[in-house]
Amino acid sequence: MGRAPRKQGQQTERGLNRRALLVGGGATAGLLLAWAVWPRAYRPNLNTAPGETAFNTFLKIDRAGQIIVIVPQTEMGQGVSTLLPQILADELGADWRTIGVQSAPIGPLYANILLARQWLANDWSRLAGEAGEWAIDQYATRSALMLTGAGTSIPMFHQPYREAGAAARVLLCKAAAARWDVAWESCDIQNGIISDGGKRTLKLGEVAEDAATFDLPDILPFRQAEVDRLAGQELPRLDTPSKIDGSHVFAADVRLPDMVFASIRQGPIGDAVLKSVNEGAAKSVAGFLKLVRRERWVAAVASNWWAANKALDLADPLFELAGKPVDSAGMEAALERAFSASGERLYAQGDLKPLFKDATIIASEYRVRPGLHLAPEPMCATARIGDDGAEVWMATQAPGLARAAIAKALDLSPGAVTLYPLHAGGGYGRRMDHDAGVQAALLSREMKRPVQLLWSRLEDVVQDRPGAPAHARMAARLGRNGAIEGWLAKVAAPCAMTQTWARIADGKPPHEAAAASADISTRLAVAGMELPYAVPNWAVDHFPADIGLPLGFTRGNAHLHGAFFTESFMDELAHQAQMEAMSFRIQMLGGNPRLAHCLTTVGALGGWQGGIEGSGQGLAAHAMNGAYIAVMVEAAIVEGKLQVGRIVAAVDGGEQVNPDIARQQIESGLIHGLAMAMGASVPYAKAMPTRAILGRMGLPRLADIGEVTVELIRSTAPPAGLTDLGVPVVAPAVANALFTTTGRRFRSLPLLMEG
Repeated sequence: MGRAPRKQGQQTERGLNRRALLVGGGATAGLLLAWAVWPRAYRPNLNTAPGETAFNTFLKIDRAGQIIVIVPQTEMGQGVSTLLPQILADELGADWRTIGVQSAPIGPLYANILLARQWLANDWSRLAGEAGEWAIDQYATRSALMLTGAGTSIPMFHQPYREAGAAARVLLCKAAAARWDVAWESCDIQNGIISDGGKRTLKLGEVAEDAATFDLPDILPFRQAEVDRLAGQELPRLDTPSKIDGSHVFAADVRLPDMVFASIRQGPIGDAVLKSVNEGAAKSVAGFLKLVRRERWVAAVASNWWAANKALDLADPLFELAGKPVDSAGMEAALERAFSASGERLYAQGDLKPLFKDATIIASEYRVRPGLHLAPEPMCATARIGDDGAEVWMATQAPGLARAAIAKALDLSPGAVTLYPLHAGGGYGRRMDHDAGVQAALLSREMKRPVQLLWSRLEDVVQDRPGAPAHARMAARLGRNGAIEGWLAKVAAPCAMTQTWARIADGKPPHEAAAASADISTRLAVAGMELPYAVPNWAVDHFPADIGLPLGFTRGNAHLHGAFFTESFMDELAHQAQMEAMSFRIQMLGGNPRLAHCLTTVGALGGWQGGIEGSGQGLAAHAMNGAYIAVMVEAAIVEGKLQVGRIVAAVDGGEQVNPDIARQQIESGLIHGLAMAMGASVPYAKAMPTRAILGRMGLPRLADIGEVTVELIRSTAPPAGLTDLGVPVVAPAVANALFTTTGRRFRSLPLLMEG
């Protein structure tokens, strides 16, 4: 429960250190070091084709009236390439049929400072308060830190896209008003047509070039009319037609002249180096071209990918592993050993010590295994290296960092590398890493021709950077009225986000990144455990653990285990207090009416029976980044297999831009969370996963899932990101449901855990 002694100069959390805050981030102590060499304002770096006019960072319009919206966020199926254009088009007054989308170039105006604040905040920045946030903002902007993840796209870019649309509307109205010799305030745009009260009309493309020459007013007016608004409508997704007809280009669809294909092996998990390969056997495969060796990997290049992968199988690469091989038993033991050290108290309210002394305490232990990403599209990139630089096609959630890594590997300046960001066939955080892009670039330089590298499914599983495993020891004291008087959560877990940053920003190999973060206590490792309930005395202690398995950014991140621990324990406490589970929660949500509303709504929609014995019903609730959700499930174990007959969710995510996409995001999250409850995790032995076939992962099938209902609660709050919200709540809800039918608690994730 106490603080661990720190070595001199040691940081509790690794985000920006003090020097980075003072130098890279401007200054928090009043020292404006190197500030003069940075621009005070940034200009858009958009390229324009003949006939196109750039209005601002996010918008171009051509002479034909085509509206091209620039999107800096990676589309991974979450609908961001529709949502951001919808925000802009609404303020512009555009015709939805004229909207096109273009990926943003790497630039400071597209930096995701909201995710940077979440990721990089630490003791130094929090101590500095607003100045610390400002420093992180400056660091993210100056570094062009473009990031997609953690549901931050809409909260980050909602207002900038509104402003971009409103600014373009004003400029277009000014250009039209100048032609008509009227006041620009009398003009408006509806359905893509400029008019002055219906007397005269112009198409947007007719005045686009002139409009860009006008100045904006000091105060930017937003649209006030409620008619013909696109925001709030369930508009069709812009990416759906091409995905249906197969014309949508993912990384593996890229085709270049004279291109060849590659498959790769990177050895077992850990500090592994290549020792030998059987090149003679590889040469027997028709279409084989070359084996390319590096210290930690070997790739086979061939005229087609199947030949490359077959040649690699026959080459039978042998790697030498330093240190003890990773295995599941060792990871579990490391997590338990972590509790024997002094933890770091990261959250605290009230005083637990006198409350727990000589009192009857309710305690439970929980554990979560590493959760694999298992994206439909394995890691893939295509590269072409020329005399004047490099071109790389890949899906990435951090394009600026990916470009920098590729440039460093090729010994080029970042400006000499052109990165074409593609949509991802799923990502869930896996595309934060850029290994495939670097490898493809090195292979292209070696082959002196374009190379497309596609990891096999086996390689994708072996080299996955899973979500963090965790163990929790939960303790609480109940008062005479059944309310929780004291709550203590002790969590042993490594921090996956700290490791990810060390890899993608600092360039550390996975095993070094894992080792470097092994003793770091950080709130990122226990996110989701800050109680939404009004418990007067509570605390969360973090015990960092060195498990030897490289980990990564995932959907929900630490909220996945945080919600499982919290909501499972809440259900146990309700049972001990002999109270109905919903009422038990609601009595402590007086200061959180939005979450209470979600709970009462889901109870009414789902026909909540009070969690009585045999009902098969379970509840869970969670708050995450300004959004709130409650879930009720009906579940049972049939012939040894988990079946979920029904999932009902009530969500308050603020005022949503496109309710249909919001429901898609929640439904996707619920099924993703169910996958984590049922499987999506593998045992490890001898530094390898023991299986890599998706059909053996215990993933949910259509037959395992019944009706899914999502109710969006009407709200005027600012829109929150919903992509991750549904993931953490499903597993505890299912575990709580199973207690009503089996009479035992399921305290491990996956719920029907092997061995």
